[in-house]
Amino acid sequence: MMDLLFTVDWYKVFTPSMSITELFVRGSLVYLMLFAILRFLPNRQIGTVGISDLLVVVLFAEAAQNAMASNYTAITDGAILVGTIILWSYSLNWLGYKFPRFQRFLSPPPTPLVVNGRILRENMAEQLITQDELMSILRKQGVQKLNEVKLAFMESDGHISVITHSPVSVILPDMKERESDPS
Repeated sequence: MMDLLFTVDWYKVFTPSMSITELFVRGSLVYLMLFAILRFLPNRQIGTVGISDLLVVVLFAEAAQNAMASNYTAITDGAILVGTIILWSYSLNWLGYKFPRFQRFLSPPPTPLVVNGRILRENMAEQLITQDELMSILRKQGVQKLNEVKLAFMESDGHISVITHSPVSVILPDMKERESDPS
């Protein structure tokens, strides 16, 4: 009974269960496949993190969980997969930094949703944004009427950026008091 509690097969813990090359190829294929699938989803489905960041978090969790719960026979398997994920994440970010054309593949360009107060319905449908959702976002940014919007874009991270015809001025309560106080 005590043997079951305190015996560790150190060879099994640290010796990979399959070749390092196979682990690297498997990790690479899964990462790149998921990256390609997520890259072509509508932006709003991804949320506020980049595709690469999302994949790193999800795949890290999976690789680490498998290594901890012994779904792999060795911790080394999980470490190799985590290293593969880091390598691909860094490599894709580096390629995007060095080559602007590649960056356009990694991050979709902003999609215009409103131009000069006019909604671009085809782009809204492509991004799965309803007019009610758009108006809610515009109100949160201080826009009361659609004709105040010069441009509104769906950014690659899922946020909507808004440029109005005239800048929205915000006066804080204590600033009003200072303006009216002659001292």
